[in-house]
Amino acid sequence: MFFEQIYDKTLAQASYMIGCQVTKEAIVIDPKRDVDTYLALAEANNLEITHVAETHIHADFLSGSRELVELTGAKLFLSDEGGTDWQYEFPHIGMRHGDIIRVGNLSFESIHTPGHTPESLSFLLTDHPATDLPVMLFTGDFLFVGDVGRPDLLEEAVGIAGSKEIGAKQLFDSLQQFKSLPDYIQVWPGHGAGSACGKALGAVPNSTVGYEKIRNWALQHEDFETFKNELFHDQPEAPYYFGQMKKLNKIDRPLLTSVPQHPIITVDEIPEDSIIVDTRNKFDFAKGHIPTSINIQNNKSLANWAGWMLPYDKPLVIIAESPLHEEITRKLMRIGMDNIEAFMLKVEGELVEGEIVNAEEVAQQIKDENTTLLDVRSAVEYRKGHIPGAKHHFVGKLAKQLPAVDKDRPIIIQCQAGDRATIASSYLMRHGYKDVKTYIGSMQDWLAKKYPVAT
Repeated sequence: MFFEQIYDKTLAQASYMIGCQVTKEAIVIDPKRDVDTYLALAEANNLEITHVAETHIHADFLSGSRELVELTGAKLFLSDEGGTDWQYEFPHIGMRHGDIIRVGNLSFESIHTPGHTPESLSFLLTDHPATDLPVMLFTGDFLFVGDVGRPDLLEEAVGIAGSKEIGAKQLFDSLQQFKSLPDYIQVWPGHGAGSACGKALGAVPNSTVGYEKIRNWALQHEDFETFKNELFHDQPEAPYYFGQMKKLNKIDRPLLTSVPQHPIITVDEIPEDSIIVDTRNKFDFAKGHIPTSINIQNNKSLANWAGWMLPYDKPLVIIAESPLHEEITRKLMRIGMDNIEAFMLKVEGELVEGEIVNAEEVAQQIKDENTTLLDVRSAVEYRKGHIPGAKHHFVGKLAKQLPAVDKDRPIIIQCQAGDRATIASSYLMRHGYKDVKTYIGSMQDWLAKKYPVAT
């Protein structure tokens, strides 16, 4: 048996290629959208991708299943569970609880594991030449290492009222089913640490049923109400783009079978209605940037913050140092952000500087009642400890709701380590806030210098 996990650090997302080395057939489970990765992997291992499957309708990335099927002619296996509202709207082979996918000498039994979503499936793998007992379980977003898939996303990100209570009960029942599996079965989840699909995902890539019974908090509760209360406590904010992904992963949409190329333009060629996204380092951005540009740094969080802050219906001009164009395009296409108009290789034209303040200046200026200190971290981070007098407004929510402060009043923005503060500062300046300063050292610097903290 051939096996490989393909892990996208930018979205903390795992997909899998499993192949029968006798028949040379392979299946890909939960592929990302830039599918050339799987084609190259199959070619390198003398395999043919003949099957593609998904565990559920994804919310945090745009699935590449249909692109992969278009390029390979593979059969597409998707859930037909969950009821009429949770059916894929394009041709596929429907899977229900107990159905089997056969890939050469391998078999994958579908297990209906609702909770995170109503249609969610897990796939139980048996490698028949080795044993007739199952060896691996691909859980998608049902169960992670140390955590479970949150059932409130449908309500928080998609707006389906009342769905989180139903999902919690379904999840609790699915966990009881999971407990009945043999302890030795390996668990391979759809996400790792850093994903917003749960609140306590482990950094270890896989686990076993037995180990999860011992360490996973969700498997320690026998009482549903206690489980539910813990499940909903301190979940992270649900990114705005999740709703768009739910829609696009369900409907018949245009396919993108290769990584697109974009033109290189100068400052004089920027379209009037475009949004300029400066992906340079936050310190370089502060030294000089194009007015109205938004600083979202090209690191592993680029796609996440782009999904929070940027629209899907306006052209984007990306400022990036060469040769990062393809890397950035891949990151954005994985969340369906195909509205890149062009790239710019350098910052030019009439530039503005960002104003940076240090801890001493923050401590002095917040004594002035005319100055607003805005903490743009998550609600959980803010509750655990914040700078005295700081008001809270999560950075991601700026895209739909600007802070209720006077645009002409001085504002200092801070987060945990400075990245989110720079996003927020640049976003507010784009929207007409006049006097915005960034505390780039933010909470880490504040704590290191032993300034007081409120809870």
